[in-house]
Amino acid sequence: MTFGTYGETVSHLLDRRARKKAQTREQIRSIAHRLFAERGFDNVPIADIAREADVAVQTVFNHFATKEDLFFDGRVPWVDGPAAAVRARGASVPPLTALRGYLVELVGSLVASMATAERRCYVATVEASETLRAHERELVFEAERRLTVALTEAWSDAAAPGPRPADPAIAAALIAAVWLSAARVLVVEQRPRVGAGARPQELAAHVESIAAAVLGKFEATAALTAGPSAPDQHTGWPPAAQRAG
Repeated sequence: MTFGTYGETVSHLLDRRARKKAQTREQIRSIAHRLFAERGFDNVPIADIAREADVAVQTVFNHFATKEDLFFDGRVPWVDGPAAAVRARGASVPPLTALRGYLVELVGSLVASMATAERRCYVATVEASETLRAHERELVFEAERRLTVALTEAWSDAAAPGPRPADPAIAAALIAAVWLSAARVLVVEQRPRVGAGARPQELAAHVESIAAAVLGKFEATAALTAGPSAPDQHTGWPPAAQRAG
């Protein structure tokens, strides 16, 4: 009984500390995001965030490695989302089909979110800071890296449905770069349209249809990189062009 009580006490303390840590992290993030929105990213030092949150500067860095990490925290689901969609797909779903479905939904949701003042403020803050734009590019590269790994892993499974490229590593890197770039362009190009008065929901439906068509074409031509296991697959290219390639 004594050991049981002790164990319950330790567990309770650990749970309370975890809750306290999570609350502190959320408080820091909430205050930082408010200050960034009010004053701009480059005009808010970490010391001001710490003072408003009533914590030490080191406490902020204990939760967030950099100020850029603090700004983007919770705002960039697309960094791990594409890779997660590939890994979480059903057993009968080809990797590229899962990726296409995720990206079509993603571009629509990101454009639709421009209807909120919070999202418009987020975009304006990023565009006003070269530091944030540079960090956002790093996040894009990280998303590509994670997706490349996920696709390579998927194609290493002999039971995975769909065409398998002859060189999975190169195909995965190429697809990650091209597909994510296409999705990003579709989202970014809508920002000035929203600023000019276009309705985000209408734009969202428009970009979803474009994404579905473009990525559908990409998926259909994936057989261009298929290995010997799919020699009879039609690529859409004339025979002479296939030999030349």
